[in-house]
Amino acid sequence: MSLIPRHLLRISEEVAQALKHNIPVVALESTIIAHGMPWPRNLETAEELENIVREGGAVPATIAICKGECCVGLTKEELIEIASGSSVMKVSRRDLPWVLSKKLHGATTVSATTLLAASAGISFFATGGIGGVHRGFGGLPDVSADLFELAKCPVAVFSSGAKAILDLPATLEYLETLSVPVLGYRCTTFPAFYYADSGIPLDYKVNSVGEVVSFLKSAWSHNVVKGVLVANPVPESFSLDACLVERTISSALEEAREKAVSGKRITPFLLQKIAELSGGNSLNTNIALVKSNVALAVSTAMAWANS
Repeated sequence: MSLIPRHLLRISEEVAQALKHNIPVVALESTIIAHGMPWPRNLETAEELENIVREGGAVPATIAICKGECCVGLTKEELIEIASGSSVMKVSRRDLPWVLSKKLHGATTVSATTLLAASAGISFFATGGIGGVHRGFGGLPDVSADLFELAKCPVAVFSSGAKAILDLPATLEYLETLSVPVLGYRCTTFPAFYYADSGIPLDYKVNSVGEVVSFLKSAWSHNVVKGVLVANPVPESFSLDACLVERTISSALEEAREKAVSGKRITPFLLQKIAELSGGNSLNTNIALVKSNVALAVSTAMAWANS
């Protein structure tokens, strides 16, 4: 497992003290702040997520690149800069050397956040939805680095499945190939981000935080697997209609093809178009599911610390 040497990380004093004294820490990503939501909802949401972690008894560690430094835990000023900056780069693992060498600001994706969290010694990370295999894989292979980082780093990632814009069956198959277990939290099918039930069956269902902790202990103590994906469906009251979501995604994908949008630009483009086409409902759903995932991650981290 290749991690970043800890002395090369800039860990905030709050996070450093929590890690030193075995106080639970939950990592939060910054791409969702810089590229996943409009200003000022993104900043408001980022602050709300940190508050959920603190209210649950843990310490939040929002992760980003600030002026070429790998930052684990941001100041209020840095959070505002990441949320409001127009030149904040979307950073996966492969982008880190560029952003660091140029001393730029960067918003970390699931893959880079997982890497930096593991490098700092943080085992719990909450996000909205992971990346995966994009639709149309047969024509142009496009697989998110999120999946590979999950296979390398001993971090439990809490998400509402993978983003609905992806090829979900292929994404699950890829996770299986990489030996990344997927736990359905009180669900037997893979969540589809905007809606709860993709119809794709999962192998493992857990009904409580205690069961998640038990699984993680077994996985990590035996060194059988590294990353574990805990799939937590969007709260029912915020779940969107599956047929409406699929029609909206098809329309957004067609526009992306017409405008030749690809690579790392495709996900924020599609999410923005879906928000527009859904009249803003998808944004409300996105915020609700992230909050739910953060709350579950905090509960799990606290149960882990007390076990």
